[in-house]
Amino acid sequence: MAMTTGEFSYLQSLLHLHTGIVLEAGKEYLAESRLAPLARHAGFDSLAEMIAQLRTRSPNGLHRQVIEAMTTNETFFFRDFPAFQALKSRLLPELIEKRALERRLSVWCAACSSGQEPYSVAMILHDLPGITGWQRRILGTDLSEAMLDRARAGRYSQLEINRGLPAPLLVRHFTREGLEWEIGSDLRAAVEFRRMNLSDPWPALPPMDLVLMRNVLIYLGSETRARVLERVRAVLADGGYLLLGGAEGTLGIDDAFERVDLGGGAAAFRLNAVREKC
Repeated sequence: MAMTTGEFSYLQSLLHLHTGIVLEAGKEYLAESRLAPLARHAGFDSLAEMIAQLRTRSPNGLHRQVIEAMTTNETFFFRDFPAFQALKSRLLPELIEKRALERRLSVWCAACSSGQEPYSVAMILHDLPGITGWQRRILGTDLSEAMLDRARAGRYSQLEINRGLPAPLLVRHFTREGLEWEIGSDLRAAVEFRRMNLSDPWPALPPMDLVLMRNVLIYLGSETRARVLERVRAVLADGGYLLLGGAEGTLGIDDAFERVDLGGGAAAFRLNAVREKC
């Protein structure tokens, strides 16, 4: 039986309340396809029965599973290649030069899903000259514990490997484990994974030289977008950069940022000069 208007409205409210994500009208098919397997696994006879239970209970583990099932976990290695090329050839070398005295570099990949993005950053840093002996921190966060468990394990299917990972990096950093590929222990140790919901109060974070928050804002309501960018300002180190998805920007949301064209359609954002002097 198709999801009713009332059931879908409840899911919209639940998702927005706990994540800031806006589930648009007409996405009932998406909710049904993602939640029907969860309902069966949880022992419900139907999706409607599970939603009825959710509506009568205080927030618990089932609510969290539903929220995680409804979030988008699309990711792959070196996604949007021009952005990663700009990271390698321009942004990271620039940040390394700026931090030469401190010999410290911090990168945060928000909404990192199963970890391909922070591991992509780790592979770039591994090969960049001039940072031997530096304190390097790469933090990957996501609201899904299931995705974070996958990221910590660092194991990927052949299909996931085929999506964006250059063959030389596969040979250099991965080993075959049965039907999967496992990233090397040195790179796994280089990335810290932590659960974090961007719509909740943020934990204390160190100043970040580079924040990757790509393809996140497009799913959030306008108020949540503004609040998230305001919090990014608070953790972005002087001279640091924010990377968003190709279809995202800060214009009309937060005028403290200015766009930096990186070429090839890629762009980064930094605090404008007036803001940095404040």
